Amino acid sequence: MNGIIETAGYLFGITLLRYIVIAGVVFVFAYHIFKKKLERSKIQQKVIKKKDVVREIFHSLQSTVVFTIITCIILLTPMKDCTLIYDEISDYPYWWIGASTLLSLVVHDTYFYWMHRLLHHKRIFRYTHVVHHKSTNPSPWASYSFHILEAIPEGLILVVLVFVLPMHLLSISIFTVLGLIINVYGHLGYEIAPRSFRNTVFFSIINTSVHHNLHHSRFIGNYGLYFRFWDKLMKTEVADYEEKYDNIQQKRFSKLS
Repeated sequence: MNGIIETAGYLFGITLLRYIVIAGVVFVFAYHIFKKKLERSKIQQKVIKKKDVVREIFHSLQSTVVFTIITCIILLTPMKDCTLIYDEISDYPYWWIGASTLLSLVVHDTYFYWMHRLLHHKRIFRYTHVVHHKSTNPSPWASYSFHILEAIPEGLILVVLVFVLPMHLLSISIFTVLGLIINVYGHLGYEIAPRSFRNTVFFSIINTSVHHNLHHSRFIGNYGLYFRFWDKLMKTEVADYEEKYDNIQQKRFSKLS
């Protein structure tokens, strides 16, 4: 029992540290060190208030506890024997680490899109997802800012993944780090995509900070997490998204034209 408690404490510490370092470092750079340089990249001109940051961090701490509990159930109980988690990295080809990580993002995006739309149902929204949407002008700290009843389905993606994909702990770790980094970018409040990104095939596939920021400011549309696929297929993408993105980028790079 002591070993389980120690491991749980370690997992909580790692999850919390990951959130603080990634969200915190990005926040300090974007909102303090390079605030002036990024002025043209700001998506909304509203100022983020201290009380908003405090609220986002408070709810993120709750979410971190929930995520830790779910991880412990997967890894530290007999449930692990029912999953596709493998311990020896040589059990699968080494390239599968990267492939399974990429596939996990695809599965997560699908899971998130439909879960997200459900959370916006009028009978559910005010009891759960409204907490996340208090950040109408989100900061990186909002990445884990969920009502505890939303944090549970958010964290259950790990359960889905380990039952549908053979995954090593390394690929699970990479997935969680990548997922948080992309989430922080989505809640950054600034568009930092390079100018050339607009003319690549990836623009039609991958979400941007503007894409998710529009969801926070309008409360509807742009439900996808990583990719634009489901929003396009289900016709839920904000109609003027590309126009808004182009306006921000034009403002950013106008001096370079």
